Amino acid sequence: MIGVAGGTASGKSTVCERLMEGLGQNNVSVEEKQVVHLSQDSFYRELNPQEITKANKGMFNFDHPDAFDNELMESVLSDIIKGRQTRVPVYDFKTNSRAPGEFTTIYPSDVVLVEGILVFYYPALRTMFNMKLFVDTDADSRLARRVLRDIEERGRDLEHVLHQYTTLVKPAFEEFCLPTKKYADVIVPRGAENTVAIDLIKQHIQDIIWRSNGARSPALSRSNSESKIR
Repeated sequence: MIGVAGGTASGKSTVCERLMEGLGQNNVSVEEKQVVHLSQDSFYRELNPQEITKANKGMFNFDHPDAFDNELMESVLSDIIKGRQTRVPVYDFKTNSRAPGEFTTIYPSDVVLVEGILVFYYPALRTMFNMKLFVDTDADSRLARRVLRDIEERGRDLEHVLHQYTTLVKPAFEEFCLPTKKYADVIVPRGAENTVAIDLIKQHIQDIIWRSNGARSPALSRSNSESKIR
Protein backbone atom coordinates (compact mmCIF):
# COMPACT_ATOMS: atom_id res chain seq x y z
CA MET A 1 0.00 0.00 0.00
CA ILE A 2 1.67 3.21 -1.21
CA GLY A 3 0.29 6.62 -0.24
CA VAL A 4 0.85 9.61 -2.52
CA ALA A 5 0.13 12.99 -0.88
CA GLY A 6 0.67 16.61 -1.92
CA GLY A 7 -1.15 19.87 -2.49
CA THR A 8 -3.98 20.40 -4.93
CA ALA A 9 -2.82 20.09 -8.56
CA SER A 10 0.70 19.15 -7.45
CA GLY A 11 0.77 16.25 -9.90
CA LYS A 12 -0.22 13.34 -7.62
CA SER A 13 -2.54 11.75 -10.18
CA THR A 14 -0.03 12.25 -12.98
CA VAL A 15 2.74 10.64 -10.94
CA CYS A 16 0.48 7.63 -10.34
CA GLU A 17 -0.47 7.52 -14.04
CA ARG A 18 3.21 7.56 -15.05
CA LEU A 19 3.87 4.68 -12.65
CA MET A 20 0.91 2.69 -13.98
CA GLU A 21 2.05 3.32 -17.54
CA GLY A 22 5.69 2.43 -16.80
CA LEU A 23 4.61 -0.81 -15.12
CA GLY A 24 2.50 -1.81 -18.13
CA GLN A 25 -0.75 -1.75 -16.16
CA ASN A 26 -2.73 0.20 -18.76
CA ASN A 27 -2.61 -2.71 -21.19
CA VAL A 28 -4.24 -5.38 -19.01
CA SER A 29 -7.80 -5.99 -17.86
CA VAL A 30 -8.96 -4.75 -14.46
CA GLU A 31 -9.04 -8.32 -13.14
CA GLU A 32 -5.39 -8.88 -14.13
CA LYS A 33 -3.89 -5.64 -12.83
CA GLN A 34 -1.04 -6.09 -10.36
CA VAL A 35 -1.11 -2.38 -9.46
CA VAL A 36 -4.27 -0.40 -8.68
CA HIS A 37 -4.64 3.39 -8.50
CA LEU A 38 -7.18 4.96 -6.12
CA SER A 39 -7.95 8.63 -5.46
CA GLN A 40 -9.09 10.12 -2.17
CA ASP A 41 -11.37 12.33 -4.28
CA SER A 42 -13.67 9.31 -4.70
CA PHE A 43 -14.40 9.47 -0.98
CA TYR A 44 -15.85 12.97 -0.69
CA ARG A 45 -18.89 12.63 1.54
CA GLU A 46 -22.42 13.51 0.49
CA LEU A 47 -23.33 17.13 1.26
CA ASN A 48 -26.50 18.32 2.93
CA PRO A 49 -28.70 20.96 1.18
CA GLN A 50 -27.02 23.88 2.97
CA GLU A 51 -23.56 22.60 2.05
CA ILE A 52 -24.61 22.09 -1.58
CA THR A 53 -25.68 25.73 -1.75
CA LYS A 54 -22.31 26.81 -0.36
CA ALA A 55 -20.48 24.50 -2.78
CA ASN A 56 -22.32 26.00 -5.75
CA LYS A 57 -21.11 29.43 -4.64
CA GLY A 58 -17.54 28.23 -4.15
CA MET A 59 -17.80 28.64 -0.40
CA PHE A 60 -17.60 25.00 0.76
CA ASN A 61 -14.12 23.87 1.79
CA PHE A 62 -13.41 20.62 -0.06
CA ASP A 63 -9.80 20.71 1.21
CA HIS A 64 -10.83 20.40 4.87
CA PRO A 65 -10.51 16.99 6.60
CA ASP A 66 -14.25 17.01 7.36
CA ALA A 67 -15.07 16.97 3.63
CA PHE A 68 -14.18 13.27 3.32
CA ASP A 69 -15.98 10.07 4.28
CA ASN A 70 -13.07 8.62 6.20
CA GLU A 71 -14.96 5.63 7.57
CA LEU A 72 -15.77 4.47 4.06
CA MET A 73 -12.19 5.01 2.89
CA GLU A 74 -10.79 3.04 5.85
CA SER A 75 -13.25 0.24 5.14
CA VAL A 76 -12.29 0.07 1.44
CA LEU A 77 -8.54 0.11 2.16
CA SER A 78 -8.99 -2.53 4.85
CA ASP A 79 -10.78 -4.77 2.33
CA ILE A 80 -7.95 -4.23 -0.16
CA ILE A 81 -5.29 -5.14 2.42
CA LYS A 82 -7.20 -8.34 3.19
CA GLY A 83 -7.31 -9.24 -0.50
CA ARG A 84 -11.04 -8.75 -0.86
CA GLN A 85 -12.84 -7.37 -3.89
CA THR A 86 -14.40 -4.01 -3.03
CA ARG A 87 -16.24 -1.04 -4.58
CA VAL A 88 -15.38 2.67 -4.68
CA PRO A 89 -17.95 5.43 -5.32
CA VAL A 90 -17.74 7.57 -8.46
CA TYR A 91 -17.69 11.29 -7.59
CA ASP A 92 -19.03 13.94 -10.00
CA PHE A 93 -17.22 17.27 -9.50
CA LYS A 94 -19.71 19.16 -11.67
CA THR A 95 -22.59 18.29 -9.33
CA ASN A 96 -20.46 18.02 -6.15
CA SER A 97 -22.01 14.64 -5.39
CA ARG A 98 -21.57 10.91 -5.91
CA ALA A 99 -22.93 9.54 -9.18
CA PRO A 100 -26.05 7.56 -8.12
CA GLY A 101 -25.58 3.83 -8.40
CA GLU A 102 -22.11 4.10 -9.99
CA PHE A 103 -19.10 2.34 -8.50
CA THR A 104 -15.60 1.28 -9.53
CA THR A 105 -14.81 -2.33 -8.66
CA ILE A 106 -11.36 -2.91 -7.17
CA TYR A 107 -9.92 -6.40 -7.53
CA PRO A 108 -7.13 -7.88 -5.36
CA SER A 109 -3.68 -6.76 -6.50
CA ASP A 110 -0.03 -6.73 -5.38
CA VAL A 111 0.38 -2.95 -5.05
CA VAL A 112 -2.15 -0.19 -4.41
CA LEU A 113 -1.40 3.49 -5.09
CA VAL A 114 -3.64 5.77 -3.00
CA GLU A 115 -3.34 9.48 -3.78
CA GLY A 116 -4.95 12.51 -2.18
CA ILE A 117 -4.28 15.81 -0.45
CA LEU A 118 -4.93 14.40 3.03
CA VAL A 119 -4.07 10.70 2.87
CA PHE A 120 -1.40 11.20 5.57
CA TYR A 121 -3.53 13.48 7.75
CA TYR A 122 -5.57 10.77 9.49
CA PRO A 123 -3.48 8.47 11.74
CA ALA A 124 -5.67 5.42 11.03
CA LEU A 125 -5.16 5.80 7.27
CA ARG A 126 -1.50 6.79 7.56
CA THR A 127 -0.59 3.58 9.36
CA MET A 128 -2.01 1.50 6.49
CA PHE A 129 0.71 2.61 4.08
CA ASN A 130 3.92 0.65 3.66
CA MET A 131 5.47 3.53 1.72
CA LYS A 132 4.58 7.22 1.71
CA LEU A 133 5.37 9.68 -1.12
CA PHE A 134 4.87 13.45 -1.02
CA VAL A 135 4.66 15.24 -4.38
CA ASP A 136 6.20 18.67 -3.79
CA THR A 137 5.39 21.30 -6.46
CA ASP A 138 5.72 25.07 -6.07
CA ALA A 139 2.58 27.10 -5.33
CA ASP A 140 2.53 29.04 -8.62
CA SER A 141 2.58 25.85 -10.69
CA ARG A 142 -0.17 24.30 -8.56
CA LEU A 143 -2.38 27.37 -8.91
CA ALA A 144 -1.91 27.53 -12.69
CA ARG A 145 -2.77 23.83 -13.05
CA ARG A 146 -5.80 24.12 -10.79
CA VAL A 147 -7.17 27.08 -12.75
CA LEU A 148 -6.87 25.20 -16.05
CA ARG A 149 -8.28 21.97 -14.61
CA ASP A 150 -11.28 23.52 -12.88
CA ILE A 151 -12.23 25.63 -15.89
CA GLU A 152 -11.73 22.96 -18.57
CA GLU A 153 -12.78 19.81 -16.70
CA ARG A 154 -15.19 21.02 -14.04
CA GLY A 155 -16.93 23.86 -15.82
CA ARG A 156 -16.08 26.65 -13.37
CA ASP A 157 -15.28 30.28 -14.13
CA LEU A 158 -11.98 32.01 -13.37
CA GLU A 159 -13.31 34.29 -10.62
CA HIS A 160 -14.90 31.32 -8.84
CA VAL A 161 -11.65 29.31 -8.98
CA LEU A 162 -9.41 32.15 -7.78
CA HIS A 163 -11.74 33.12 -4.94
CA GLN A 164 -11.97 29.51 -3.76
CA TYR A 165 -8.19 29.10 -3.96
CA THR A 166 -7.29 32.21 -1.96
CA THR A 167 -9.98 31.87 0.72
CA LEU A 168 -10.17 28.09 1.18
CA VAL A 169 -7.65 25.99 -0.75
CA LYS A 170 -4.42 27.80 0.12
CA PRO A 171 -5.16 28.18 3.86
CA ALA A 172 -6.26 24.52 4.07
CA PHE A 173 -3.07 23.38 2.32
CA GLU A 174 -0.92 25.26 4.82
CA GLU A 175 -2.90 24.04 7.83
CA PHE A 176 -3.70 20.41 6.96
CA CYS A 177 -1.67 19.14 3.98
CA LEU A 178 1.78 20.70 4.21
CA PRO A 179 2.42 19.52 7.82
CA THR A 180 1.95 15.89 6.68
CA LYS A 181 5.05 16.18 4.49
CA LYS A 182 7.06 15.14 7.56
CA TYR A 183 5.53 11.65 7.38
CA ALA A 184 6.77 11.00 3.84
CA ASP A 185 9.43 8.38 3.18
CA VAL A 186 10.18 9.91 -0.22
CA ILE A 187 9.63 13.50 -1.39
CA VAL A 188 9.19 13.96 -5.14
CA PRO A 189 10.09 17.53 -6.17
CA ARG A 190 8.50 18.86 -9.40
CA GLY A 191 5.94 16.06 -9.55
CA ALA A 192 5.64 14.13 -12.81
CA GLU A 193 8.49 16.14 -14.34
CA ASN A 194 10.87 14.31 -12.01
CA THR A 195 11.39 11.28 -14.24
CA VAL A 196 14.39 10.05 -12.22
CA ALA A 197 12.35 9.77 -9.02
CA ILE A 198 9.43 8.14 -10.82
CA ASP A 199 11.75 5.59 -12.43
CA LEU A 200 13.29 4.69 -9.05
CA ILE A 201 9.84 4.27 -7.48
CA LYS A 202 8.75 2.18 -10.48
CA GLN A 203 11.73 -0.15 -9.99
CA HIS A 204 10.87 -0.49 -6.30
CA ILE A 205 7.29 -1.46 -7.18
CA GLN A 206 8.56 -3.97 -9.75
CA ASP A 207 10.66 -5.60 -7.04
CA ILE A 208 7.59 -5.84 -4.79
CA ILE A 209 5.54 -7.47 -7.56
CA TRP A 210 8.24 -10.00 -8.40
CA ARG A 211 8.83 -10.88 -4.75
CA SER A 212 5.09 -11.34 -4.14
CA ASN A 213 4.98 -13.76 -7.08
CA GLY A 214 7.99 -15.72 -5.83
CA ALA A 215 10.21 -14.62 -8.70
CA ARG A 216 13.32 -12.56 -9.04
CA SER A 217 13.22 -8.95 -10.19
CA PRO A 218 14.56 -8.51 -13.74
CA ALA A 219 16.13 -5.23 -12.65
CA LEU A 220 17.98 -7.07 -9.87
CA SER A 221 19.16 -9.79 -12.24
CA ARG A 222 20.30 -7.18 -14.71
CA SER A 223 22.38 -5.34 -12.10
CA ASN A 224 24.02 -8.60 -11.02
CA SER A 225 24.91 -9.45 -14.60
CA GLU A 226 26.41 -6.03 -15.12
CA SER A 227 28.58 -6.39 -12.01
CA LYS A 228 29.90 -9.73 -13.30
CA ILE A 229 30.78 -8.17 -16.67
CA ARG A 230 32.73 -5.40 -14.94
